[in-house]
Amino acid sequence: MNTNTPETHRPSTTLRDVVGLDNRPPRLSESVLVMIDFQNTYRSGVMALDGADEAVAAGARLLARARAAGTPVVHVINDGGAGTPYDIRAHIGAISDEVAPLDGEPVVVKRFPNSFHATELEKTLTGLGAAPGSGRDLVLAGFMTHMCVNHTAQGAFNLGYRPTVVADATATRPLTTPDGTVLPAATLHTAALTAITDLFGVVVPTVEALPA
Repeated sequence: MNTNTPETHRPSTTLRDVVGLDNRPPRLSESVLVMIDFQNTYRSGVMALDGADEAVAAGARLLARARAAGTPVVHVINDGGAGTPYDIRAHIGAISDEVAPLDGEPVVVKRFPNSFHATELEKTLTGLGAAPGSGRDLVLAGFMTHMCVNHTAQGAFNLGYRPTVVADATATRPLTTPDGTVLPAATLHTAALTAITDLFGVVVPTVEALPA
């Protein structure tokens, strides 16, 4: 029996390994937690995500750990305008109650997938002692895995941060592929996280896997 593994089935060396980047997850207590778009629109209706409720529950556990550790928390919310599923003035676009900001926790409003683009996020992080190169890492969670989480991880990396994504505190939805088939949400979720690990950041599978 031929036990050789076909080249196409062997994992490629990551770009992170090629350039010598650190793949160890950060300590939550030495990071800033960025909660991305935990909005009600992703829990029902046209933009409902597979596993959204479970991801919100994981986000709530992550948020509780961060607050207990004294970790700074920044909430990001997408404003699509009045009457849209992202209307932050209405319940549909509000942050879910389980992960709602406490008084004093900054909320950054965005209009693009990259939470750093045309927002106050970098300025806010700098004010929390987490400027690029400061040594304080970013921990990311939220919606959607393939969209705003992915683009924010890339944006953070491009600015000099070392982002880490918490996989079970993210979720996405099934999409139609260019050839007309449907890509399941779980497959897209895994693909998006895998793409992040190739260069842009570290991914931990669960909230509990993140060191204190």
